[in-house]
Amino acid sequence: GILLGSQLATLWDSAPMLSHVGKIFTTSFLRGTPATTVLGPVCRTMAFSTVERGSPNSLDYRVYFRQGGKYISPFHDIPMFADPAKRVYNMVVEVPRWTNAKMEIATKEPLNPIKQDTKKNKLRYVSNCFPHHGYIWNYGAIPQTWEDPGHIDNNTNCKGDNDPIDICEIGFRVAKRGEVLQVKVLGVMALVDEGETDWKLLAIDIRDPLANELNDVGDIEKHMPGLLKATTEWFRIYKIPDGKPENQFAFNCEAKNREFAENIIAETHTYWEALMQRADTSPLNCSTVTLEGNAHQISDDEANSIVASTPEFGPDAGREAIGMSRFFLWSELSLRQWCKCETNCRNARFHGGVQCCTTALCVVFFAFVSRIALPK
Repeated sequence: GILLGSQLATLWDSAPMLSHVGKIFTTSFLRGTPATTVLGPVCRTMAFSTVERGSPNSLDYRVYFRQGGKYISPFHDIPMFADPAKRVYNMVVEVPRWTNAKMEIATKEPLNPIKQDTKKNKLRYVSNCFPHHGYIWNYGAIPQTWEDPGHIDNNTNCKGDNDPIDICEIGFRVAKRGEVLQVKVLGVMALVDEGETDWKLLAIDIRDPLANELNDVGDIEKHMPGLLKATTEWFRIYKIPDGKPENQFAFNCEAKNREFAENIIAETHTYWEALMQRADTSPLNCSTVTLEGNAHQISDDEANSIVASTPEFGPDAGREAIGMSRFFLWSELSLRQWCKCETNCRNARFHGGVQCCTTALCVVFFAFVSRIALPK
């Protein structure tokens, strides 16, 4: 732990995306303070657990949620707020940082387990878009929210994407799939994805050592320089390896502040409330266990039967051959397209504006970073 922290600290100027991690590891381990030190009061926790069914990296893999011995829906039964008085939200982690499997809450299935997204019946993974490795934050959703596809947003002039609102948790810790984090929302970005508004909240785990320092979007650049730029870049380019064009943003790529973000959350919560009052929510599945009197409420026995009908948990089916353990994946043509350069990566845009003169140097440098900083 000490060696890792020291190594990351030396890369501060060269890779600002890693700077937060380096600082936390260095200050936590070298000063003798546990990395999970909690600064300030902790909100009351609600005991959630997960049950895996099927085999990871297969079409039948599911992660179901339980609370108090009962199966529940992470979409409808986990409260939006962990502590409304302190403006602390619950976040369902779908994708841990530095992983590639594109996991999501299955909004169309009973109990809405986490599953791996598919396209043409094939599992989806995000590519390691140089110099990023998988998802660069813990990624997930806020429960009891819904981006209504029947509503045209006044800010973006686009309809909602029919999902719970997305959230990026930027703290140092790598979360676990299915974990429910208590987070402080800091800001929001508006991605326009194929004509739909796709809000991306920015938040930090309240247990993170920097949680007390980060209170609004402007604090992110102050304490984690380069992260906002890297986040914009990641969302812009991550679909390019799949043959799609760059994504576009509203607000000229600007991240809006905490107040704006919380207004968006409140708005999507009202859309979710209206959804739950509908008799027909097709194609979404609104089965709930805890919302007493709701038309979509199911019994504990029904919930148990839903889970029991799925395959039992099995061994990992194996990753698809996309080279997820490799840090550099792009073909020469793709690299040129991303760098906007015909012959090399002289003008490549890296984290915090790092520039290298040759492709070889870039590969060697970031391969070195991945060896010491990225989990396998």
